[in-house]
Amino acid sequence: MAQFNIILAGCGSMANEWVRYTKSRSDASIAALVDISEENAKALAEKHEMDVPIYRGITEALDRTNANLVYDITIPKAHREIVTKAMAQGCAVFGEKPMAESLEDAKAMVEAAQNLEKHYSVMQNRRYLKQIRSLRELLAKDTLGPLGFVCADFFLGPHFGGFRDLMDSPLILDMAIHTFDQARFITGADPVSVYCHEFNPSGSWYKGNAAAACIFEMSDGSVFCYRGSWCAEGFPTSWESEWRITGSKGTALWDGASLPTCEVVVPSDEQGFNSELEQIPGNDTWDGREGHYGCLDEMFAALAEGRKAETDCADNIKSMAMVFGAIQSAREGKKIALI
Repeated sequence: MAQFNIILAGCGSMANEWVRYTKSRSDASIAALVDISEENAKALAEKHEMDVPIYRGITEALDRTNANLVYDITIPKAHREIVTKAMAQGCAVFGEKPMAESLEDAKAMVEAAQNLEKHYSVMQNRRYLKQIRSLRELLAKDTLGPLGFVCADFFLGPHFGGFRDLMDSPLILDMAIHTFDQARFITGADPVSVYCHEFNPSGSWYKGNAAAACIFEMSDGSVFCYRGSWCAEGFPTSWESEWRITGSKGTALWDGASLPTCEVVVPSDEQGFNSELEQIPGNDTWDGREGHYGCLDEMFAALAEGRKAETDCADNIKSMAMVFGAIQSAREGKKIALI
């Protein structure tokens, strides 16, 4: 069994989940912590009873340890430096979303991973839920036929405080990556173009634009429509959004919390004004772990098996393109072609 010796870069609150997961594995251990704040690193080490060296920079940590894997849980601005230096030193990298703070950085990181033939996977924990797996399974079985219209509504009113309140595009840049990535995962299609109208509604407590409507043309010919607001008080959707997916044979509904349901046309030799319909419920058959643990299970399995992870950087950059394309479209007021 391979042993994974891990440098954890970024010791904020998000790191707790990654440490707890690592401690649950017999083949993985934290070899060092990296953070520009020694206080943060010491607090994390004390909380989880880790007696490991602490460094302020990734280069020193790589030089002084025998690490073969880096967890990048730093702020997006630091991701390119952490990831490229780690891979150049022979390490695989598992990182938090978003992959980068710009599409230029994301492309450079993917290119580095390909040139160095190293694994770099990105955390997309919302792919790892039994409900979304059930919906994906229904569509993969051609339950709805070819898809035409995929709609996701996201309406919540969280009062975070802090950096999100000051961002230019808090909804799209910090949150919509999850829904955009889910749309690709559910349908198996990739984005071709986007038109986005981004705005800040009356009553918003955010400085930047906290609401948006986006129209994506997808590679399978379908259209994905996203409507979202992070300053919507009352009747909140789930954090997974509310979905309506229409195909040639019928429609699937998913509220983001329950198992999905399809309503499809019953085949008939006679066509009335309205078609006869039957319901097909989603199955609760996925037995993988959910959330961060499910995504990390897949990342480790892919690394051990020598294959690309489901959330490999070369796949994840397509979701990042949706984010940055939407922001560009909103700023320029026109449809934007995507990679």
